Amino acid sequence: MPRDAGRNDRRSRIAYLAARLMAEDGIEDYALAKRKAARQAGMPETRELPANEEIDEALRAYRQIYQPEEHRNRLRTLREAAARAMRELARFNPYLTGSVLNGNAGRYADINLQLFTDNEKSVELFLIDQGIPYRTAQARLYAGEELRTVPVYTVSDRGTDIELTVLSTLDLRAPLRASADGKSIERARLTAVEQLLADT
Repeated sequence: MPRDAGRNDRRSRIAYLAARLMAEDGIEDYALAKRKAARQAGMPETRELPANEEIDEALRAYRQIYQPEEHRNRLRTLREAAARAMRELARFNPYLTGSVLNGNAGRYADINLQLFTDNEKSVELFLIDQGIPYRTAQARLYAGEELRTVPVYTVSDRGTDIELTVLSTLDLRAPLRASADGKSIERARLTAVEQLLADT
């Protein structure tokens, strides 16, 4: 067997195992899923781990075969919750990102919203004024070439966590990435989310 064929088989096996872990166990962290899958495949030291896009493809295939109705219903519920939150947070120019947008949200997925405002404290004040309980954290994102540490507020809607990442309105003009060499984070306005719901 050619070396490349063997490498591709190993990558495909790890991608499938990682996808199964994400679908069945609710793992959202790609790196964690890859490491666990590599151990399951007996290749814990492999340097041939699949890219996130390969796992996404395997995950879509896995859900189409094993979880079609469950996944479709769960995704619709999450997108409806996202749309409700986006309407409530309309003054902060909300965008949906992450697995709820791209369709790969698992059983325990959070909803990820990016909010854009000229005053980052205004989001926290809004939550306080509305009597909405929240937790605080920080996230690191690249806006263009600049590494930024930004506030994140987590609220809950009917048992589902919604992470609100607060950014400057200027950040709408620059591609946002989770890592320096990563892909731009895909995002969608409320109208696009409503269209996704209408299509399903």
